[in-house]
Amino acid sequence: MRNGSPNVPTPINEPVKSYAPGTPERAALKEKLTELLSQQIEIPLIIGGEEVKTGDIGECRCPHDHQHLLATYHRAGEEHVEMAVAAAHEAWQEWSRMPWEARASVFLKAAQLLSGPWRMTLNAATMLGQSKNPFQAEIDSACELIDFWRFNPWYAQKIYEEQPPYSPTGMWNYVEQRPLEGFIFAVTPFNFTSIAGNLPTAPALMGNTVLWKPASSAVYPAYFLMKLLEAAGLPPGVINLVAGSGAKIGDGILRHPEFAGVHFTGSTATFQHMWEVIGKNIRGYHAYPRIVGETGGKDFVFAHPSADAEAVATALTRAAFEYQGQKCSAASRAYIPKSLWPKLKEVFFAQLESIKMGDVTDFSNFMNAVIDRASYDKIVSYIDYAKKSGDAEIAFGGGYSDEKGYFIEPTVILTKDPRFKTMAEEIFGPVLTIFVYDDEKYEETLHLCDETSPYALTGCIFADDRAAVNLAYDVLSHAAGNFYINDKPTAAVVGQQPFGGSRASGTNDKAGSPLNLLRWVTQRAIKETFDPPRDYRYPFMEQD
Repeated sequence: MRNGSPNVPTPINEPVKSYAPGTPERAALKEKLTELLSQQIEIPLIIGGEEVKTGDIGECRCPHDHQHLLATYHRAGEEHVEMAVAAAHEAWQEWSRMPWEARASVFLKAAQLLSGPWRMTLNAATMLGQSKNPFQAEIDSACELIDFWRFNPWYAQKIYEEQPPYSPTGMWNYVEQRPLEGFIFAVTPFNFTSIAGNLPTAPALMGNTVLWKPASSAVYPAYFLMKLLEAAGLPPGVINLVAGSGAKIGDGILRHPEFAGVHFTGSTATFQHMWEVIGKNIRGYHAYPRIVGETGGKDFVFAHPSADAEAVATALTRAAFEYQGQKCSAASRAYIPKSLWPKLKEVFFAQLESIKMGDVTDFSNFMNAVIDRASYDKIVSYIDYAKKSGDAEIAFGGGYSDEKGYFIEPTVILTKDPRFKTMAEEIFGPVLTIFVYDDEKYEETLHLCDETSPYALTGCIFADDRAAVNLAYDVLSHAAGNFYINDKPTAAVVGQQPFGGSRASGTNDKAGSPLNLLRWVTQRAIKETFDPPRDYRYPFMEQD
């Protein structure tokens, strides 16, 4: 052990660069976009620090230009899972025993590299591979991930410092935070590079080793993340990149005796299937696995008659249509009072009319493409359903085209039925459904909002009337794990709003907080007695 432990620098949130005309970051990002567009790379599996090429090839294409091939990647099979488990097991022997500050230094260095020389690479890869505009990429693949890698070590230090408050004279009580026995399975989504970077590294920070399966539609930025972590000094085998089909490799990983936990972000259905597989195999594990997941959402904006119409309109535009609504926290349903609707509609639709949509290399575009064919078809099916329904109408947008890329207009559905299909089901695209309620039914409609959807991720209330805010706060207590007052329901910031929801939205283990990191350790309580008793008899046993 080292003599003492250094203090992790107190973190602050990474400043967001503007990419405005004339700024150096704008020029640097455009140059990196040109560079990545000019080449096609081959992405291997990375197992035990070695590149593994399987010959089972997938493709990484630009969603906004699906004819453009960015990369090919190798997909894992069952034999590669076994290789990755073996590599993780071998790396665990040293990594799990390494002083925590040595592990933390790897991720602090990764944050520093990302804030500097790697920033444009990750931002450009995210823009091209996931069709994000410069600002959406900047707050995701740069700022939020830097924040995870700076705040998590600081939180870890606090966890390790926490010790029993009392030791009687003659003894010493203390606690050891041990990594879990076995490997962690990190399953990451397409929509946030920051989540893809955090889900494998948070358990690794706490001494665990990881098998990481990125979404097939986001292997491209995941590869660059792995190369960045290698540059930061991450030892071989601590995180093993195993891209491929979840159906093909996921169940095999979940059935492995050394499986110790899953860190997941994705669909509710997939997470529920994983939980079922874990339950059926519970007798075969070395220990009970940790199950941590953030899943779906049907996030809401609720306006009271006292709300500011312009503020609500801007919140709806940004929350529903930034990154094409492909955020777990994106607003997809709204409850608007009848008295506010005429002015709100005027301001809101004027904003939507001004939105440009197209290729990510055109920085004047606010919106880009949805991620792939499957998402495009699903979203379009909801729009077409609304077009044919007698209980709803397309109030704005509703157009779509897949000729060049997977483009869908910002679409607003107006419904008379507060339980209409698009008010209840997750769509995960640029579709917002609005229910206009009678002003006097404010409280009744709050209860409708709470009861309509099975999800409970994010939501917000807009009101200048404090009593109305307090009522919404109470009625919607369990409707959102992240709740916003007079702000949009997106863009949680690490260190400010730990993120996660409950009900069908996940286990609410709050990424970006100590609560999440505590899931990746198992405590050992130690009592050390300096002068142990040498006779079994107690004073009460003496004769009167």
